[in-house]
Amino acid sequence: MRLVERRIGLLFALFLFLLAAAALRASWIGTVKAGSLGARAAQQQVEDMVVPARRGTILDRRGMELAVSEDAVTVFAHPFLIDDPARVSARLAPLLGVPADDLLKKLSDRKSTFVYLRHKMDASAGHRIEELGIEGIDTVVEPKRSYPQGYLASQVLGTVGDANSGLAGLEYSQQDTLGGHDGRRRVVKDALGQPVSLVETDRAESGDDIRLTLDAAIQERVEAVLGEVGQTYQPAGATAVVMDPRSGAILALANWPRVDANDPGSAPDYARQDRAIQFNYEPGSTFKAFTVAGALQEKLITPDTVLQVPSELQVADRTIGEAHEEGNGPLTVAQILARSSNVGSAMIGLKLGPTRFDRWVRSFGFSKPTGVDLPGEQQGIVLDPKHYSGSSLGNMSIGQGLSVTPIQMAAGFTAIADGGIRHEPYIVAGDREPGRRVVSRKTADEVSKMLEGVLAAGGTATEASVPGYTLAGKTGTAEKPENGTYSKTDFVASFIGYAPARNPRLLVSVMVDEPRGDIYGGTVAAPAFERIMEFALPYLKIPPE
Repeated sequence: MRLVERRIGLLFALFLFLLAAAALRASWIGTVKAGSLGARAAQQQVEDMVVPARRGTILDRRGMELAVSEDAVTVFAHPFLIDDPARVSARLAPLLGVPADDLLKKLSDRKSTFVYLRHKMDASAGHRIEELGIEGIDTVVEPKRSYPQGYLASQVLGTVGDANSGLAGLEYSQQDTLGGHDGRRRVVKDALGQPVSLVETDRAESGDDIRLTLDAAIQERVEAVLGEVGQTYQPAGATAVVMDPRSGAILALANWPRVDANDPGSAPDYARQDRAIQFNYEPGSTFKAFTVAGALQEKLITPDTVLQVPSELQVADRTIGEAHEEGNGPLTVAQILARSSNVGSAMIGLKLGPTRFDRWVRSFGFSKPTGVDLPGEQQGIVLDPKHYSGSSLGNMSIGQGLSVTPIQMAAGFTAIADGGIRHEPYIVAGDREPGRRVVSRKTADEVSKMLEGVLAAGGTATEASVPGYTLAGKTGTAEKPENGTYSKTDFVASFIGYAPARNPRLLVSVMVDEPRGDIYGGTVAAPAFERIMEFALPYLKIPPE
């Protein structure tokens, strides 16, 4: 009996020992865990995050939205908090639209405290990631730039980068107005990545809206017309400018090929170029209007002055010939301009001489940027008279040996259309300085009257007409410079004109670079001018003459 009692006592003592040991072990584990959590809690993360400002909206002149900001979700990670990077990568990759292997590399860097996984996703996709509740994966709502009209005016509007700053076009040139002021947010998180406080250290201020002079309906029409030109002639590119010649307000500025404003990276570099302001070219015959205007203002000629125009003219080492029939013989100055006589125009330029010719070229705004409120404008090239060769004056009088941009040509023609006053082109609506007088009203009216003849019988653009309206304009067909000479295959076809001719309210410039199958301004560019005019004149309720 005593033996049994002794064994029971031993077993009870062993039970008490094991119970005490278990309690001691539990107490030790709790202490370790508490110490570990305390250490982790002591390692709080403090993140200063930029809070992008919402960019202002870009509107056309009637209030149509061309560029807007909408909510998007940016996804980021704290890799050191992710226990199973492979599993997380597999779950996130389809939602993020990125390869799982690329994601795994980012998430496997356990030394990294922060890494972006995807910028500015659609809000709905971002919210699906939030709902997964994966530790170490976080999101933030940011504004994303969107272009509701797709391709419309994309080269004009430009692009915005991931940092929410403008990179090109109006988004770049108007950054100070559109961009607003980014804020800053301080997020304090514990070692488990859970936010414990959020402080707005600098509140974001939204950018201001801007309204353009651009008219979306006219812009759409111009882009459609250039699309037809592109399909028919397969040029290297084309551009058109529609402007109010009384103010310089740009109603449309279009380029071909078109570019998707929401996916500009899918287009080649040359398509993203805004040719209207960045393309330098020799203007050819469209420039003859300025040669004639300068000689008229100097009283060297009148519209009725008759010149004996030979079939060729030797100017130093250059033989200038005619590109059109009926360009020689006894011609009045008006006929020389209407028929686009190279020889006759060179003769008029020689009457001016280098100094006066140069002064008039610069007075019309060539050799310097127009000041249009778009970035990247080129200024063209105009030789100083002291650098002229023996043939320079003859060449430049017919639009060769100097370079211009389409926007410079359009601005120069405002001086002819608006009674001698040249207007600086602009596309952001607002008050502008008044125009600058270049030539007298009498000279401008005389040139304008002669430009009506370009579209009349015997002119170089007889096929361009809009019923009920009198048009005035000038064709241009220019050989492109190539290796110190002129190409026999590559040309620039152009047309610049306005309507109504006696009371101009609409000016249209069309330039087509390297058309195929036809090369002449009168047959390639002038019909495009006509199709734009036949829409825009009634749309703007401009009454016929």
